[in-house]
Amino acid sequence: MPTEYDIEHWSEYRVTPRYLASSGYAGDPGFEPVAHWPHHTFDDGPCQLLVTSPDHRIKIGWFGDDYDLWKITAAQDAVSPPRWQATFNHAFPPEIVAGLTAALANDWAPESDRFLTPSSVDWADSIQPLLDAGWTHGPAERGTVEILAPDHQAGASIDRHSYGRLDERVLLWAGPRGWDTRAEASFTVGTPHHLIAATAAAMSDPTPVVRERHMLHRDIEHLVRLEPVKAEAPSPPRAPTPLEAKQAAVTAAVQRAQRSRPGAKRAHAARLRTAHARPQPRATPAAANRTDTSARTPSRSRR
Repeated sequence: MPTEYDIEHWSEYRVTPRYLASSGYAGDPGFEPVAHWPHHTFDDGPCQLLVTSPDHRIKIGWFGDDYDLWKITAAQDAVSPPRWQATFNHAFPPEIVAGLTAALANDWAPESDRFLTPSSVDWADSIQPLLDAGWTHGPAERGTVEILAPDHQAGASIDRHSYGRLDERVLLWAGPRGWDTRAEASFTVGTPHHLIAATAAAMSDPTPVVRERHMLHRDIEHLVRLEPVKAEAPSPPRAPTPLEAKQAAVTAAVQRAQRSRPGAKRAHAARLRTAHARPQPRATPAAANRTDTSARTPSRSRR
């Protein structure tokens, strides 16, 4: 019999704020916006799943056993070096990653390079959704900008110095400092501001996300609001409408009339014996013993 602890341990809750909800051990929500793009799985190497745009200019890698769980890049063509890179660590909620992947799915087209070209020269545009949600400026070092959530448990750091294209420019973070508690997403200098803004908008979205209780780190539990996800009660039986009652009465009367006819039972039995063919085996024993190795699916992260 499961104990009260077991039930609580595996129960589902709606978690607010979402940026403290952790990864949930699966990246499915982050891949939903690009579910129609080509998927590539690997048995060897750190990258377990790679989703690409149809022309392979955008690459979304899932590294299920690494600290940096997601690496997303965009390039001029399939073989050119990336123009920019976004990295999300293992504690970052995939529902927020979906803000970026949805924006990429919306930007991509065979002749479009919107996902490559900065849409603004003003760094503030990249974090404007946070300011609109009530996040405020915090203390920062010279040449940097800090934005903090109202609870001071999340923020954004912007480095305004000029660096190389793939040096970090914007860092989104949430949670206490620590290897397994701090969620981080970094964007390099060349990342278009509207893509960072799409991620920031998903981060500040007040909609809760669902997690099992054990997925929340003990050092974060006291920082979130939990609302139990209750199973929906079955709907009470509905009384039939007058038309449905009339149709049921007619059907019953027809069935009674058929059963009362002479020889009806024998005819019905004969129909049952002849109407259904004997089931046939789907494959020969030799074929049934063969294993379809092409149907393997990649194992999910153990996180």
